[in-house]
Amino acid sequence: MGRVTERRRVLRIRDGAVSARADTLVAEEPLEIRLNGKPLAITMRTPGDDFALAVGFLVSEGVLADASELASVVYCAGATADGSNTYNVVDVRLAEGVVLPDISLERNVYTSSSCGLCGKASLDAVRTKTRHPLTGQDGVRLSPAQLSVLPDRLRAAQQVFDRTGGLHGAALFTPEGELIDLREDVGRHNAVDKVVGRALQQGRLPLGDSVLLVSGRASFELVQKAVMAGIPMLAAVSAPSSLAVELARESGMTLVGFLRGASMNVYAGEERIALPVDAG
Repeated sequence: MGRVTERRRVLRIRDGAVSARADTLVAEEPLEIRLNGKPLAITMRTPGDDFALAVGFLVSEGVLADASELASVVYCAGATADGSNTYNVVDVRLAEGVVLPDISLERNVYTSSSCGLCGKASLDAVRTKTRHPLTGQDGVRLSPAQLSVLPDRLRAAQQVFDRTGGLHGAALFTPEGELIDLREDVGRHNAVDKVVGRALQQGRLPLGDSVLLVSGRASFELVQKAVMAGIPMLAAVSAPSSLAVELARESGMTLVGFLRGASMNVYAGEERIALPVDAG
């Protein structure tokens, strides 16, 4: 399996002083995801948690929603001339009796929705495909003070980021602020897929009692992935997109952006934020 980090020689310039040194970089390699042996998608990712990444991706595509629907995940031979294993090709097998979706249709729907290009059609697709709809009865409720400490807890747990400065993080927390799981990847969406995939493998979907925190912005794609996993609250340290806010509102999700210390914006689902009684 590929390494999470790699060392490369760089020319370092500081205040006019020039020196050569080795720098630690985050690794990035392609991962081909196959479904029952048929190629489905290729994503650029940081090696590690590849099985969880593939499974989480299939949750966001509406293919998987429960651990009972997953038969196996294996590495298969790579695309080399001698057929050796590159650990960059993963095959996900569905359990017996699980209907294999029309892959071409699925990819057409979600390629466009992931890019945020088809507007209302994307919102309708996610709302109709999720098998873990948000009902508002999840009991998740956090105060601004509880939310404010989560970014520091995410940052403290990002071990690879400390060495490279080049990774996104996605973390699941309990409503009490306890860290459940954290995954890192060069792509924000991959980090979320890894968290969701591990949850499905462990039989913990839907994640109706969890808060998802991401280290970057909140795109439509990330809200989509959270909705498909039944996550009632998504918080991001940066901005959301307009379509992300619209999807969160239509899905009944709480969406928090610009979460930086005691400062934050609540874009949707403010009923899950426990405000002081005198707040307006």
